[in-house]
Amino acid sequence: MLTDFDGVLSPIVEAADAARPLPGVPELLDELEARFKVMAVVSGRPVAYLDRLLPATVLISGLYGLEESHHGTRTERGTASVWREVIDDVATASESVGPAGMDVERKGLSLTLHFRAHPDLAPAVAEWARLQAARSGLGMRSAKMSIELHPPVGVDKGTVVEGLAAGLDAVCYVGDDVGDLPAFDALDRLAGAGVHSVRVGVRGADVAPGLVARADLMVDGPTEAVAFLASLLDRDPSEPSR
Repeated sequence: MLTDFDGVLSPIVEAADAARPLPGVPELLDELEARFKVMAVVSGRPVAYLDRLLPATVLISGLYGLEESHHGTRTERGTASVWREVIDDVATASESVGPAGMDVERKGLSLTLHFRAHPDLAPAVAEWARLQAARSGLGMRSAKMSIELHPPVGVDKGTVVEGLAAGLDAVCYVGDDVGDLPAFDALDRLAGAGVHSVRVGVRGADVAPGLVARADLMVDGPTEAVAFLASLLDRDPSEPSR
């Protein structure tokens, strides 16, 4: 049982550091971890952020697979760590001379350039990101009202899903963003290999059209997404955890 964080377990918020899981989510994930072989949150967030909000029993894959946390142990994708200084350099340049009004989120092994508060900045932020990627060698990834710059390491939510699904008979992934499409691609490959695969999409203001078209099931917003997860335990998400 695999799920994204923002837009699924937590409502989308304007300030990146204000995101919190809906009430009861940590307890629910703890119960799901006891029920399923693998219970993981696969996110673009750093694990340091999610570790404060989610139970240690749940495996957390952060920064699209660049880092992982489980039972208090954090690991990094080996080759990604050498890019920290480059990430810091681009973040500093973005904060000092990037488009005015763009919000720079430092994530350690990557950074995100947000324009949610100023949607009209989208073209300028995209051009800035393109220039920074060209000069630094970093890769670009589109996200919700933002663009991410990350080390050119061959990982994404799809590679994470395939790794976590190794040896399993059935896999479900819940997502809402363009960054979740590689996870859906991975489920397609797994299905071709005989693994039962279910793709759940979460509707929101910024839901990726491609994700809607490919989902086996659509739910409306984080509240319904959490209700779906709770239904796997045959209980109401508003009930106290057993």
